[in-house]
Amino acid sequence: MMQVTLTMKPRAKPFLPIEAEMIIPMNFIGNRELFVWEGNKKRRLEEVFTVRKEGNVNSPENIVVILRGDTSRVKRVGEYMSSGTIIIEGDIGMHCGNFMRGGNIVIHGNADGWLGREMRAGSILCHGNAGDYCGSGYRGEKRGMRGGKIEVMGNAGDYLGEYLTGGEIHVHGNAGMFAGAEMRGGMLIIDGDVRIPAANMSKGTCIVGGTVIDMLPTFERIGEKEGMVVYHGDIANKGKGELMVKK
Repeated sequence: MMQVTLTMKPRAKPFLPIEAEMIIPMNFIGNRELFVWEGNKKRRLEEVFTVRKEGNVNSPENIVVILRGDTSRVKRVGEYMSSGTIIIEGDIGMHCGNFMRGGNIVIHGNADGWLGREMRAGSILCHGNAGDYCGSGYRGEKRGMRGGKIEVMGNAGDYLGEYLTGGEIHVHGNAGMFAGAEMRGGMLIIDGDVRIPAANMSKGTCIVGGTVIDMLPTFERIGEKEGMVVYHGDIANKGKGELMVKK
């Protein structure tokens, strides 16, 4: 195993976002020079983080990358990641896990918007809350998350799982508006409350364990299963999706 610990250094302008798509396990094999963007300035990784490596391996699945400090403005961590593990000890910025293809990301704090955007495989566990568009496609994209699993122990924002096409999203708390909008497949589980879920869904399953606020009338009740009321729809989209709501 190899452990890479990245500790955020104090910054003169901590409000500036850091574009850090290169923070994936495979990039720490060998001694290649790595760069991030702080605002519009290109920085060597060592200018922004204290970097400590322990161990030496040739395979990314045996690498654990740990992020420490105020990483709430660090964006795109884990983008196109295919193997290995990233552990974020605090909060993380937008687009964490973009297009992720494998491996594991664990976030001990909160995640900003577009967590797991259009991910294909792998797993993301967020112990805090997730922002808007978790597991969704970016604006204009007709497919969101396609595989893998996102688990959020807290709450999620609006448009959770928009255009969800495959994989599973499980939110243990509440979700905002329009969770599962335009769903094309996959599984969306919300243990808490949600407002206007599964709008215009065509396929997939959305399960709500709490209260559905302002449920659309374009879902057809077809029966009950395991203490849940089962609806078919969204019939406004000739949809064949399944919306299950706690009885």
